[in-house]
Amino acid sequence: MDLERKFCRFDADITVSDGSVIEGYASRFGQCDQGNDIVSTGAYGASLTRLIDSGRAVKMLWQHDPAQPIGIWDDVREDATGLYVKGRLLDSVARGREAAALVAAGAIDGLSIGYRTKAATKDKQGRRVLTELELWEVSLVTFPMLPSARVAAKGDTPLEADLREMARLIEEARRDLVDG
Repeated sequence: MDLERKFCRFDADITVSDGSVIEGYASRFGQCDQGNDIVSTGAYGASLTRLIDSGRAVKMLWQHDPAQPIGIWDDVREDATGLYVKGRLLDSVARGREAAALVAAGAIDGLSIGYRTKAATKDKQGRRVLTELELWEVSLVTFPMLPSARVAAKGDTPLEADLREMARLIEEARRDLVDG
């Protein structure tokens, strides 16, 4: 079984502060990504428990490169929205400093999960519904797959970020109706 990856934009749900602390959602439950996959609520639970029980942690990587760790995820957990992450980009690592600068400038706006599928089903539309995942890492990436997992400007609250995302989706749907 190969390691899979899900790329997620972040600019409304991940907050960057102090130049190195980032937090937000790496994955959102119930949303179809560009790969036609949907992550079910609870899909990460068993994996996170196994990691904690074994004293291991989800890795923070640059562009899924295992040779380029750039920080530490201090908090990785499921909530009603999805997979919440909070961590620190390490300024003692050159790539960590670069990542912090790129995120702060808005040049990098994506998160991606690296995982193995443990269990999945198909829904009526033929989409893969991921019901259990073995989470390995969450990376900062250039190109996201799930448009709704975003990073926010410093000071944004999750509610403000959610409202901005909802407004963006409504505007996108309005344009589709007008243009289509």
